[in-house]
Amino acid sequence: MARRKKIYEGKAKILYEGPEPGTLVQYFKDDATAFNAEKKDVIDGKGVLNNRLSEFFMSGLNAIGVPTHFIRRINMREQLIRSVEIIPLEVVVRNVAAGSMSKRLGIAEGTALPRPIVEFYLKDDDLGDPLVAEEHIIAFGWASQQDLDDMVALALRVNDFMSGVMMAVGIKLVDFKIEIGRIWEGDFQRLIVADEISPDSCRLWDVESGQKLDKDVFRRDLGNLVDAYTEVARRLGVLPTNVTHASKPTLIN
Repeated sequence: MARRKKIYEGKAKILYEGPEPGTLVQYFKDDATAFNAEKKDVIDGKGVLNNRLSEFFMSGLNAIGVPTHFIRRINMREQLIRSVEIIPLEVVVRNVAAGSMSKRLGIAEGTALPRPIVEFYLKDDDLGDPLVAEEHIIAFGWASQQDLDDMVALALRVNDFMSGVMMAVGIKLVDFKIEIGRIWEGDFQRLIVADEISPDSCRLWDVESGQKLDKDVFRRDLGNLVDAYTEVARRLGVLPTNVTHASKPTLIN
């Protein structure tokens, strides 16, 4: 395998220098974290499943005209992506009350919301990724009003696509998180969906039983995380043949 320079390492992924200017290689790790990394584990095969599932969702978005950073999958753990300038905000879309929304507002988990609600969280692990208002975002220069309008529009289009895809296989899309990146085309900026879309970044419940098929399985000790992710992949028809195959690239300093 070609030697690659590591650009960045996060909780669940590593970014390496790409083969062409403006590209990166995104490697999916088996690490699982929750509660701002207070709970950690390594779960064999998780990275492979997330790579395949993120490929499925990003490819589907590209196909319907929602721009993403995804170019192609390289192997079982890696994909080629466009290099983007990440806006320092997590964009969360909620269709059903769950998690922090239920705790914060006292709404019973599982309550259907009257419409999709879009929230912004500042990407700052030291602060615990706090919820922020649009006024904060504009005042502190994290994004402009036009950026926010574009981000909401992108997030709602992702929600429409994801909700339909998941409902077709008997899964309810409760909520999800995406990140948005800037790319420049000459003097003009364009916003695109970046990072990943996988059960790590979504809440997914079986429509009939309410069984959780997402990272809450790990957060709440509800069973085997890989089994849950495998069930999502199986229903979507993207189950990899061997979830443990693939090795890490050789690094250079």
